[in-house]
Amino acid sequence: MDSSRRKFLKIAGISAVAGIGAPSALNMLMKSDVQASSAGGAHGAQPDAHGAQGGHGAAPAGKRYGMVIDAVKFHETPGLAQKCIDACHSYYNVPDFGNKKDEIKWLWQEPFMNAFPDESHYKKDDGLLSMKFMVLCNHCDNPPCVRACPTKATFKSAEGIVMMDFHRCIGCRFCMAACPYGARSFNWRDPRGTMDGVPFIKKVNPEFPTRMRGVVEKCSFCALRVTKGQMPLCVEATGDSKAMVFGDLNDPNSEVSQVLKARFTIQRKPSLGTMPSVFYII
Repeated sequence: MDSSRRKFLKIAGISAVAGIGAPSALNMLMKSDVQASSAGGAHGAQPDAHGAQGGHGAAPAGKRYGMVIDAVKFHETPGLAQKCIDACHSYYNVPDFGNKKDEIKWLWQEPFMNAFPDESHYKKDDGLLSMKFMVLCNHCDNPPCVRACPTKATFKSAEGIVMMDFHRCIGCRFCMAACPYGARSFNWRDPRGTMDGVPFIKKVNPEFPTRMRGVVEKCSFCALRVTKGQMPLCVEATGDSKAMVFGDLNDPNSEVSQVLKARFTIQRKPSLGTMPSVFYII
């Protein structure tokens, strides 16, 4: 008998015996499953700081895409961050509603204290505290947003990219509540609308669909480009600077893996057990 059938019979038994008390028992059962998944990582083994599989040194199966962001290079190259943001937002028809409250963002900047709230800020170098860090969806290996979505509008691909199916999104915003990185935005307005005659999307790119009001959106790691062997647009925008490096984290010979071996990096809120796929050189 497989595990899913055993789980179904367990739930059915609880429901039959407990009567109206079954929902709380069911919630306890589901909670224990989530905790077990978080404790064991996506592959059932304890992860290290980079989300790789621990244990007996077995090589992880398949691909898992990730990114290294060199914050120092962005800091030393004025305008590079905005170039990356513009490349992303223009291609993906990210609307500009003109105010912070309704802001839609796939790629943006945050100060050190906001990007890494769990890192000690005491006696940190003033230069570091004044830097801005490029932030985006972390495409976690253990993504809480995927578990929270009731319609499977958000899901993880076989290559570890956390995706969005805009047509299945019902706007419940459970995924936004579950994401500990604030990496998801909600369209309170119609992105295809206007204000005082000015369109929210200055120039629509016909290669990517515009969204509707009431839909959540976020960075997709340029999944469609990646399947064609291309780099994400933000990585491509950095040119030869290597301010962003993208590749397969499970391939020890990939450029991103080589950078991770050679340089000290940190992640955003790694203690939560989400196993982010984005790393920062500071």
